[in-house]
Amino acid sequence: MKRILILGSTGSIGTQTLDVVRSLPDRLRVVGLSAHSNSALLRHQSAEFGVPIEHAVLGEEYELEHLCRTVEADTVVVSVAGAVGIRATAAALETGKDVALATKEVLVAAGEIVMALAKKHNRRIYPIDSEHSAIFQCLAGNSERAVSRILITGSGGPFRESSWEQLQRATLSEALHHPTWPNMGKKITIDSATLMNKGLEMIEAKWLFDLNREQIEVIIHPQSIVHSMVQFIDGSLIAQLGPPDMRLPIAYALLYPDRADVGVPPLDLIQYAKPLTFESPDLNRFPCLRLAQEALAIGGTMPAVLNGANEAAVGAFLEGSIPFYRIPAILQTVMDAHTSTNHPTLDNISQSDLWARNEVMALQSIDLTHANN
Repeated sequence: MKRILILGSTGSIGTQTLDVVRSLPDRLRVVGLSAHSNSALLRHQSAEFGVPIEHAVLGEEYELEHLCRTVEADTVVVSVAGAVGIRATAAALETGKDVALATKEVLVAAGEIVMALAKKHNRRIYPIDSEHSAIFQCLAGNSERAVSRILITGSGGPFRESSWEQLQRATLSEALHHPTWPNMGKKITIDSATLMNKGLEMIEAKWLFDLNREQIEVIIHPQSIVHSMVQFIDGSLIAQLGPPDMRLPIAYALLYPDRADVGVPPLDLIQYAKPLTFESPDLNRFPCLRLAQEALAIGGTMPAVLNGANEAAVGAFLEGSIPFYRIPAILQTVMDAHTSTNHPTLDNISQSDLWARNEVMALQSIDLTHANN
């Protein structure tokens, strides 16, 4: 029986993690829960899974970190939105817990620190992202020294075939209408629409799999059946395929190295009967991916700045304060204004994150002033 602490239990990944637990009651037990604001659902989850009220918390960074340090668990599922999960992840590793990681921003902003902590405390970080789970599975039994490159696949989002002129008129409802992954949260859905999610995944993969940036590529695969691929130095290519259902990578992360039936219908390629297609991303129409590549190349605190600015800009778009097309322009401006600090501490990362968010707020105010005039 593995004891599971879930950070972000009322969100998309959190609720699907609880679905996995329901399907495997003899193997998984929930011992702690956290939520950002949905107190009613949190209370319901606490009652259903028998979690003591003191281990079902509503809160932000400090409360999450405290929960990770005090609850006795084997694995912490980190599925909170954004950089708020960094210190909680560090606390989990420091107190001898493995981490099942769904929050991209943890390794994007603090990959060097988090991976060093995992090594120091002899703990594992298991990826929940479908793309990184796929890479993890493709690498099984293979030496990382044999890897030539990894190919991170992405659907291309709702605007894959849109022109630049159409992107300038993109509405919130259009951006939230993902073609193949309908149950994601709003923030990650907008990141998919800008392709920033693929950029963040590139940075995350660098730390998870100890790769050089030249070994990491993004390829558009609209059907979302091939979740990622690894090419080896002998030229062979191994891919992981499956239906677009997050319960599969969640279960793999929680049960590794075992697998289990969690109620997801198996992929039947004959019955699917559609072509599987692949194409290169268009960096001109989707400059967020290029910005992420630049942040990865610069390193230091630049990825944290990119991430913080992106969270703030996406939030502004969701609130209706800026148009969709302004997101990459704002990120570019913030990155241009930042001087990166190499080998940052957690405090350096927190300060850079806050600075980036404040810069976005200032740019947002300028946008609103121009719009009102």
